[in-house]
Amino acid sequence: MPEWLYEAGIGEARAALVDGDAIVEAIVERDGLRLGTVARARLIDLIPGNMGRVALPDGEALLTRIPPGVTQGATLTVEIVREVIPEPGRPKLARARATDAAPVPGHDLLARIVATGIPVRHCLAHQPDALEAAGWSEVLDEAITGEIVFPLGSLRLSPTPAMTLFDVDGPAPIEPLALAAARSVALAIRRHGIGGSIGIDFPTLPGKAPRQAVAEAIDAHLPPPFERTAVNGFGFLQIVRPRPRASLPELLRADAAGTAARAVLRRIEREPPGAPLAHRLPAAVVGWLTARPALLAELARRTGVVHRLETL
Repeated sequence: MPEWLYEAGIGEARAALVDGDAIVEAIVERDGLRLGTVARARLIDLIPGNMGRVALPDGEALLTRIPPGVTQGATLTVEIVREVIPEPGRPKLARARATDAAPVPGHDLLARIVATGIPVRHCLAHQPDALEAAGWSEVLDEAITGEIVFPLGSLRLSPTPAMTLFDVDGPAPIEPLALAAARSVALAIRRHGIGGSIGIDFPTLPGKAPRQAVAEAIDAHLPPPFERTAVNGFGFLQIVRPRPRASLPELLRADAAGTAARAVLRRIEREPPGAPLAHRLPAAVVGWLTARPALLAELARRTGVVHRLETL
């Protein structure tokens, strides 16, 4: 029976929807503006097209339409309709719209998974690592490297500013490869929470029937809502899905040092009593952690000891 595994980690919360022996969805939540948050904001900048930049207690957002009569420096109530999307060199601000609703915080990860109605199991550091047993590290490795292996071939996942791309690779015969790849892509899209525009480069398929079979395999394994094109003569198919927040690959790749540091915190928290208190780590990870003493203080509180970080 499907269940959510939930872990309130140091610096991030984690959840995995597990069905049988596979992770169906993997989610990491970090601090920042949450979808659905309604809060007072101040208009700090005007942008052509009747848009503006607003400041909220937890960050800044792009206001997609400035209400009549609201001037720079004024305050108004806004709702977050899309969270921050990290991109190399220029992260996309969260998006907001003006509203008359009463202020309310957006649902955090735990509230969101509870709302699905699927049972939730809370995972604690002193217990056997249920997330790891389900394949958590393998899913994170897929997100970071983009390498996804499936029967008959492999995928290369590449987030870009324009769209997320999947490239299919594998030996002939082409038709079974493309069908297996379609299923694998659909499962990966859900597993990694990928939204927005998605492009899939299948091997070139001769004839309309094989191309239609590949498109139908996407339909069979990717939960709605989404729209897609047909597979064109060059083997390319495009999908568009809602994009309320960053995908797992976007989130993990945007801050490599932070991603590695949080993984270190998780590992240290799970070490048994009596384990060494000195940890030799890459300089980037040590620098990231020492710049965030609150996380190290939380690690000390949870483990009951003070840990020393040393540079490799």
